[in-house]
Amino acid sequence: MPSAAFRGRRRLGSLLAALPLLAAVAPACARTGDLAQAIAASDVAQARAALAAGSDPNEPLAYAESPLAHAVETQEPEMVALLLAHGAKPNSVDAQGLTPLALACERGGAAIVDQLVDARADVRKTGPDGVTPLAVCARYAPTGSVARLLAKGARADAVDARGQTPLMWAACAGNAEAVSLLLRAAARPNRVTRAGFTPLFFAIASGSAETVRVLLDAGADAAHRGPENTSAAQLAMYQKNWRAAQMLVERGGVDLIQRDRNGEQLLHAAAAGGDEPLVALLLAKGADPNGLTGPSRIAWVTEANFGMPPPPVPPTPPLLVAARQGQVAVMKRLVAGGANPAFVAENGVNVVLAAAAGQSAAALEAALALAPDANVADAKGTTPLHLVVGGGMHPQLPQMLRILAAHGARPNLANARGTTPAQLAEGGLATVKAAYDQVFGQKGAPVLASARP
Repeated sequence: MPSAAFRGRRRLGSLLAALPLLAAVAPACARTGDLAQAIAASDVAQARAALAAGSDPNEPLAYAESPLAHAVETQEPEMVALLLAHGAKPNSVDAQGLTPLALACERGGAAIVDQLVDARADVRKTGPDGVTPLAVCARYAPTGSVARLLAKGARADAVDARGQTPLMWAACAGNAEAVSLLLRAAARPNRVTRAGFTPLFFAIASGSAETVRVLLDAGADAAHRGPENTSAAQLAMYQKNWRAAQMLVERGGVDLIQRDRNGEQLLHAAAAGGDEPLVALLLAKGADPNGLTGPSRIAWVTEANFGMPPPPVPPTPPLLVAARQGQVAVMKRLVAGGANPAFVAENGVNVVLAAAAGQSAAALEAALALAPDANVADAKGTTPLHLVVGGGMHPQLPQMLRILAAHGARPNLANARGTTPAQLAEGGLATVKAAYDQVFGQKGAPVLASARP
């Protein structure tokens, strides 16, 4: 993704010499120091006096920064105008290879950009990484500055060292207006960076649905695959840019079956995110409400101090994903669309156990309406009450305990390790134990084990 190519700089203070200097050069250094101090203080009168006394407007200051660049960073148009009037060079380059125009674009000051352009700053001069002022303006500055640079001959499709164009920088910022302007200036919407991203991917990551729309209307390739074979729709799901995902699905050509790096189809990701309109659209387009997740392609690295990676998740349908995430409206939409409420995963988890593992009382109630057994157990004998008690304290815990009690949850059912929910409560946090005791009272007295009917 585009990143700020220009590091923040230390504000310059006094340039008084720290070491003894030759007497012959001391007056000149003093004048230079006066000018630097004036710029740092935004004192135009002092700067004018320093220049009148012989300060050189092009003599590098600390870090090889020019007085003009320093004035640009302080965002003082009057100071910039004064330096330019006294012969400051608009195309001087600092130690990082940056020009005052590039800095002005980064700071986003339209007035200063205009001043530098009027002073014949080179709009095509690139930084050390090939980034043009136009690219920086496209991300940070008002759209008017982008238009001004284009009018002065900046190339709309210039490519930097990463293969990024100004259009990508504008898309990354979610600046739909700048994207439209660059497209009208012949920027190509399907350029691909060295890493494999197109402008559409940057727009999706920005969170701006309008920028995505502008690019799609201009012919952006929604079928392009980025790194790890990631599609634009999958990226929209990763970024929770639901409106962008909706546009991509509405326009067709989206693969509803392919699984992403997490092993999820689009419907799983939408169900987890809780966007009911998107879930409804995916179902209408033919997404399988009972489609299962596949194995994750994420390579986990185990470190001694951080335990083991999470166990693999068995094939899971969207309904269980939504239940775990507490997405009640999505749960109802999936069932209405044909999701099987009786599904049981390979590890014995059903919709009630999935909901109990989350922190939503409403989802637990909805799950019990679909599969009314509060004492269902997974392959390890874990019941919903085990999960709720063992999940720690959270705002929904008391209500979840009351729901399970109302549905006949038994606090003395032991799991495969011989532990009951009552024992979990007794050995857990004081707040959890108090909430548990309020609901179950003496019914929750610990026992070593009990037979399951």
